[in-house]
Amino acid sequence: MVDSTGQQSIVFVNPPYERIAAGYEFVRHIANLSPSLGLLHLAAEVRLHGYRPSIIESDIFNLSVAEVAARIVADRPAYLGITLFTVGVWNGAEIARRVKAALPETVVIVGGPHISSMGQETMTRFAEFDYAVLGEGEKVLIDLLSALESGTDLEEVPELLYRRGGLICRTRGRPINRNLDELPFPAWDLLPDFPRAYRAAVFDYPRGPVATIAASRGCPFHCQFCDTSTFGDRVRSYSPNKVFEMMRHLHDHYGVRHIMFVDDLFLASRLRTEALCNLILEHGLTMSWSCAARVDTVRPDLLALMKRAGCWEISFGLETGSDAMLEQMDKSARVADAEQAVRWTHAAGIRTKGLFMLGYPGENEESIAATKAFVRRIPMTIMHLTKFTPYPGSPIYRTLYGTNIRDDHWEKMNGMNFVWAPEGMSVADLDRHYQQILTWFYRRPQVGHYYLGMMMRYPHHLWRLLRFGAGFAAAKVRSLAAGRGGLLARQQ
Repeated sequence: MVDSTGQQSIVFVNPPYERIAAGYEFVRHIANLSPSLGLLHLAAEVRLHGYRPSIIESDIFNLSVAEVAARIVADRPAYLGITLFTVGVWNGAEIARRVKAALPETVVIVGGPHISSMGQETMTRFAEFDYAVLGEGEKVLIDLLSALESGTDLEEVPELLYRRGGLICRTRGRPINRNLDELPFPAWDLLPDFPRAYRAAVFDYPRGPVATIAASRGCPFHCQFCDTSTFGDRVRSYSPNKVFEMMRHLHDHYGVRHIMFVDDLFLASRLRTEALCNLILEHGLTMSWSCAARVDTVRPDLLALMKRAGCWEISFGLETGSDAMLEQMDKSARVADAEQAVRWTHAAGIRTKGLFMLGYPGENEESIAATKAFVRRIPMTIMHLTKFTPYPGSPIYRTLYGTNIRDDHWEKMNGMNFVWAPEGMSVADLDRHYQQILTWFYRRPQVGHYYLGMMMRYPHHLWRLLRFGAGFAAAKVRSLAAGRGGLLARQQ
């Protein structure tokens, strides 16, 4: 439990979320393989306080639950920290169960978005978890580790769930990192083969290597489908100087050439964005970057500055082409605002990624038709269409389910499954429209020409597609051979 230097060890795990079906591993060639930024922050913080951290990224290295557990047991850590999204809870619990069987003294601590929104229910259901950290984790985790080692009353640790006499107890208080500049850089050095093993999804960046940065935390808006229970509704940001230092560090030490800002609202402050862009231009930092924004936060002059400073793509939460649906979602902007923002962005030479959602409560044939028309007329280069998922912690989840979620939905909550259908529509209807929207968008000649040009300019995307295509063809051949073999067996 204690290494040769006298340090307590702690292993941080991002568990497998959705295992790719056997024979279809080729999907990994085009999938997103970005590391958990939250674990990188936690690892950096505990190292600053004298612990020896390590990180296991299960899906990036295609590790099974058994393989992850075996690695942890071999390390014999004093503490095991597991980050949990709803879709990964069962695998996280199985990892903890296996580790506890081999190392009963190892303390299992869980955190992440699912815990922040459904911690009490999760701790009640899974006895394998010893403690749960709610909300923003760095300060709470350090306070918990200190309390465990000093024997301090756990009531002194804010935002914590723990077991006492068969009950799940919750402490009060909400420690918020108000000054993000005080936090150490994420522990990128703990990632094996960083940054080359950690690729964004194909076509989501111009050239790599790629790294992620969260320049701010929190979102002041209250869209009905969003879960803000981890970082809250108060926006806190790194200073422009600190963000620039992280960018330059990644560029100079790791050769990173593209940054993906993963803030909920990168453009929460125009002044901060302008200051960062000016720093990039003043120092001649040649990196491309992408970010997310609301359609009501962009203006032509700001977009022009962002473009000069290397902005390559902006993701907008467009959601739908129906004003009625936007109102239902509590989105303040309307379709006309979204269309104008996309056209301004296109005119500035910045790529637009539209984030859409299908199947939200109130969705009907009319709203879907409006979305189809909207998608076809705006100058958007790439779209991401999710299947509406009522995530725990979101207002719409509480509206639909109250406080409990049905067991059969836990492992399906990844935005790729319809776990609910609005009145008057079936899941089959939604799936049919889902395929139509994507097909209609990507069959547009201008979209095809764009991606052809991108592959010629950045051949590594073509190489990833070719590897995916070869794997798909091989899987198809295996499937046909298996079907032919089955037919012959039945005939005999």
